[in-house]
Amino acid sequence: MNVKKFLLIVLILSISLNIGGCKGKDAFKKLFSKKDDNVEIIRSDEEELKITEEDGLRNTVMYFKNSEGFLVPVMRKLPWEEGIAKIALKNMIDTPTLRENLNSTGLAPIIPVGTEIRGMTIDEDTGVCKVDFNNEFLNYESEKDESNLIKGVVYTLTEFPTIREVQIFVEGEAISTMKYGTQVEDSLRREDINLVKNLEGARSKVVVYFKGEDNEEYEYFVPVTVPTLAPMPNVFTALEELFQGPPENAGLSSGVYKVAELQGVEVKEGIAYVDLSFDSLEGNKKDVLEEVSKSVGLTLSQFDEIGKVELLIDGKTLEEAGVDFEYDESIPTFANEY
Repeated sequence: MNVKKFLLIVLILSISLNIGGCKGKDAFKKLFSKKDDNVEIIRSDEEELKITEEDGLRNTVMYFKNSEGFLVPVMRKLPWEEGIAKIALKNMIDTPTLRENLNSTGLAPIIPVGTEIRGMTIDEDTGVCKVDFNNEFLNYESEKDESNLIKGVVYTLTEFPTIREVQIFVEGEAISTMKYGTQVEDSLRREDINLVKNLEGARSKVVVYFKGEDNEEYEYFVPVTVPTLAPMPNVFTALEELFQGPPENAGLSSGVYKVAELQGVEVKEGIAYVDLSFDSLEGNKKDVLEEVSKSVGLTLSQFDEIGKVELLIDGKTLEEAGVDFEYDESIPTFANEY
């Protein structure tokens, strides 16, 4: 028996013992229906582990909220342990230590104080993750808190390659509707993070990255869902929304649309050539181009066919346009790091 199989068997046995030791067989039966009796308990980090050069640390994206109520993705380095997805959620639960740790960012936890994760399983065939919380999970105060809680859990777990959907349980019981009306009866996918406009009449949606404007010490990008009239999400519409700037009084900022105008975009062999014109690149040229390259790259990260971005100015490369600025053309891996 090779080492990998041996470790997997040990893990399965240990998780099974933990479940049995907490509430006995009854808790397991509550969490899964008869048709789920054969669901296999597996490691949530089975595929594509991203271990950093710092021994034993994994780059892990978690979600917090800012003072305007927007969900913000933040990459943090977590000590690698078995069941790293569960560890990620534990690191999002509101505690004095976490609040102190996040203090300089202006961000705050989204999972209520006292929440415990009673169990978690992943079906490797369907990619459905079932996660069971205690009753403290329901101790939030507003409809916005409810939305952020559900979306934050779903988005954090689906950052892991083995997880495609999430089903939420409380005290071993499936619930259909949260107290402010969020439907959670079925398994949930990523959808409508930080929706900023009414969906009525929209034909498609794109995700655009603007900056949070509530903290001068820690700059971060916020993904927002923007409904559009385009028949389907597309590269040009996404960038068009980016260069129109954030909605007024939304608590978001952008230095991009004030100085740059989108002329066009063309995608060839995985590279998006984004043609811009600028009113002026004097003075804060470096800062402007850094924000442009990052916000464009993050916005285009939703399109799987794009792996790199090249900025053009009036149809010319930056070098041809006489602009001395070097940037990473690859699509950014993380929106924010801390």
